[in-house]
Amino acid sequence: MLYELFKLLDKIDFPGAGLFEFLTFRAALAILGALAISLIFGGKLINILKEKQIGESVRDLGLDGQIEKSGTPTMGGLIILSAIIVPVLLVADLGNIYIKVLLLTTIWMGAIGFADDYIKVFKKNKKGLRGYFKVIGQITLGIIIGLILSFHPDVVMKEEIPIDSQIKLYGETEKNSPVFGQSEHSLKTTIPFFKDATFDYQNLLNPFGINQNGWIIFIVIVIFIITAVSNGANLTDGLDGLAGGTSAIIAFTLAILAYVSGSVVFASYLDIMYIPNSGELVVFAAAFIGACIGFLWYNTYPAQVFMGDTGSLSIGAIIAVFAIAIRKELLIPILAGVFLIENLSVIIQVSYFKYSKKRHGQGKRVFLMSPLHHHFQKKGIHESKIATRFWIFGIFLAIFTLITLKLR
Repeated sequence: MLYELFKLLDKIDFPGAGLFEFLTFRAALAILGALAISLIFGGKLINILKEKQIGESVRDLGLDGQIEKSGTPTMGGLIILSAIIVPVLLVADLGNIYIKVLLLTTIWMGAIGFADDYIKVFKKNKKGLRGYFKVIGQITLGIIIGLILSFHPDVVMKEEIPIDSQIKLYGETEKNSPVFGQSEHSLKTTIPFFKDATFDYQNLLNPFGINQNGWIIFIVIVIFIITAVSNGANLTDGLDGLAGGTSAIIAFTLAILAYVSGSVVFASYLDIMYIPNSGELVVFAAAFIGACIGFLWYNTYPAQVFMGDTGSLSIGAIIAVFAIAIRKELLIPILAGVFLIENLSVIIQVSYFKYSKKRHGQGKRVFLMSPLHHHFQKKGIHESKIATRFWIFGIFLAIFTLITLKLR
């Protein structure tokens, strides 16, 4: 909205209007706006939720400090959603396809999470929205996102022309700027750790003699990634500040990846594919960072509000779609490693319990409790220390993710 307005003002040489052309300036406005909205709106929302006695009912799992959390307001994910959406609508280029895709993801998964929280809180049904409705929602979103990224005319990529090919085309003239090929629709993605390595999802069908329709495989992979990461974020949201802090670290890393992927100079220097117009995602990432940090003001121990599924499902899906959009989805197991280990801890716990019960007649557990953060709680470690240590681990994973850009 403001972006288009200031573009018009810049055409008539309005003083200062040209600042909106700078991505970093709009990213700064986005993060400040998100912080302001989450801090101001967050406090008011918490008061409203307390007045209406919209609190979380907590099952007694034998964890320290758990019963004291009973009655803490939930549905705090509305703070995160509003702090993302409003700044993005104001300062981002709303004509950018990647911004549209991320806004769709935020609203779509926010609606599913809100329905789940509403049923839990207002209908007093602890199970919330039936599982298959969530899965259908995630699958539908995956299909929509997959189709958009496969066929939309603005979703293109460019790869740098090798030096020997440049010499054949232009001769041995010295060039001051990198040379990229023509824009192309592609299902290629970046393979970490390997130089000049990309993978085309179409290649998965070639052994079967199918030379087209690679988009079908791509959609299946998009569905899997969205489902896995959103569920991982949901499982991680079990300690005060854990999901919010982890997501802020991931968002900061994604902002850097989007910036270098959308820059001809950095894409050439780092030898990665150049994705035109993807740099605008830095504005979205900035709002995401501000929203998560602002939410932590109220969510760190002892939490004044829980994000609920409204927030956790949304932030997981945002991270998944963001990474897919900039062709860095193969880095998700590293970057979102905290979500991954939380997912795996539950899978391992449940699988081994069923196996041991079938094999020995009595179920055994690998962890004291799953997800993994509850295992450490059972060992007597305070939840604030657990959350901080998970943040530190998340920072390590974020740094390692960025190192992979040159570790090839």
